[in-house]
Amino acid sequence: MNVVSELASHPSAVNRESLQVLAQWLKNNGATRVRQTDPRRAIIERYPAGLINDAELEALLGIWHG
Repeated sequence: MNVVSELASHPSAVNRESLQVLAQWLKNNGATRVRQTDPRRAIIERYPAGLINDAELEALLGIWHG
């Protein structure tokens, strides 16, 4: 079957205009959020207190920063 025709006929298919709007929004807003993210804070907020000790947190941050 032709994948393009299947996507085009599927009710949840995203049209070109929607993709362009999304791309523009990500261009304007997406990168800003990533640059402002503090990796330490993101990890601490995501996981319950006590789940990750300081040594593990430092190891994860080392991976995060490459």
